[in-house]
Amino acid sequence: MYKDLKSYLLPQYLIERDDYRCIRCEVCARQCAFEVHWYDEEEDAVFADESKCVGCLRCATLCPTNALVVRPNPTQPPPNANWTMEVLQNIYKQAETGGVLLTGMGCDKDYPIYWDRIVLDASQVTNPSIDPLREPMELRTYLGAKPDALKVSRKGGRPDLQTKLTPQLKLETPIMFSAISYGAISYNACESLARAAAEVGTYYNTGEGGLHRNLYKYGANTICQVASGRFGVHADYLEVAAALEIKIGQGAKPGIGGHLPGEKVSAEISRTRMIPKGTDALSPAPHHDIYSIEDLAQLIYALKEATHWEKPVSVKIAAVHNSAAIASGMVRAGADIIALDGIRGGTGAAPTMIRDNVGIPIELALAAVDDRLRQEGIRNRASIVVAGGIRSSADVIKAIALGADAVYIGTAALVALGCHVCQKCYTGKCNWGIATQDPYLSKRLNPDVGARRLVNLLTAWSHEIMEMLGGMGINAIESLRGNRLRLRGVGLTQEELDILGIKHAGS
Repeated sequence: MYKDLKSYLLPQYLIERDDYRCIRCEVCARQCAFEVHWYDEEEDAVFADESKCVGCLRCATLCPTNALVVRPNPTQPPPNANWTMEVLQNIYKQAETGGVLLTGMGCDKDYPIYWDRIVLDASQVTNPSIDPLREPMELRTYLGAKPDALKVSRKGGRPDLQTKLTPQLKLETPIMFSAISYGAISYNACESLARAAAEVGTYYNTGEGGLHRNLYKYGANTICQVASGRFGVHADYLEVAAALEIKIGQGAKPGIGGHLPGEKVSAEISRTRMIPKGTDALSPAPHHDIYSIEDLAQLIYALKEATHWEKPVSVKIAAVHNSAAIASGMVRAGADIIALDGIRGGTGAAPTMIRDNVGIPIELALAAVDDRLRQEGIRNRASIVVAGGIRSSADVIKAIALGADAVYIGTAALVALGCHVCQKCYTGKCNWGIATQDPYLSKRLNPDVGARRLVNLLTAWSHEIMEMLGGMGINAIESLRGNRLRLRGVGLTQEELDILGIKHAGS
């Protein structure tokens, strides 16, 4: 910001402090990395600079006497549907800085959330429901290419599978932790994700930042990403993984690359990413060896060859208008898993205008991709994993009924660790110890506690999924996959219903 320019920006949040309750303990001052609060000894009072507040609620959450209330600033310009406060603030900010607007997390615009316009069927008199507390309920699923048919013989009176299956990922619950790189989040956050995945029997994804050597012991539950910058990609990294994922794009910033500022590249991140300490980590927008489906096929087969054809290879793309055609090409190029990331997918840093205006909702992309692969008779040749705004077990089960094999959760996982979605991840000052490399802040996240919170989240969601499956009279998650007859739309147009492949409620 130019020092000779007076800022026209209003504080985004107001801080109300109950002076009667405040005991001057200075917890708020010590906990805020943005230096909002300070204690004045002469006045014997705690003050706040509201212009610095990002709304992370760390101070209010940890205040021992509940003396703080943080709320959005109600001050608004004259009513104008076109020139809202957000629009004005963005223009003021750019007029004062001359820079690109940055943000974190996923799109927060008021686009339709189709999960909330879809409801589930339930059994009543016929096809009776199942009680998951008393009857077996199967949430296990497998990700990877499946054969067109199975050849089975009898051996010693028992069936013997003759068909050789391609490598598969076995998930005890159809939920995985999405790609979040070491550098975008702290080591303690990465360890929390890895440990929880191992305990639950699912997988976490390294993102494009490589894998810290201390986390290699969780390799059996790790999906290692190969992105355009090839950060941290070497033989040991490929070998330790349970699966590999080629990142073409992500929902928060389709079509552009990534940038980890040099101030976040510590000695440990330098070693992990294999770049000099303190230098910016720039991922180009495209892979410079991929300009066609044929080029993609070469990289897929190179990775399979490098890992002795023992690991499935996933390809991740952002949900865009022609995702279905792209996914078809990816399957024919040899991808075992298609990862789709919708417009609400999170990120550590993205240009605000791109995050909020590029891409499409994951619900529409999923339905289109599943339809296209089924129509072409190749749906069995790849699994579909979706991400980008999965908030609850209900979203998970609706995604599977729409055609997904499993889901990725990123933002929901970070929220379980303490994130309050203030969208300031790019500053590196995360007060919850998640999106930061500051040692003082990082130690606020205890991996023992973080892993337990994540395990609890997946356990709770799994119980709820079993309850919903039982209510539909289904005892295995794979029996629901792509079964859109068990879904109904509420308040959707006919065109939206046709794209989703579901009927309106009451029909």
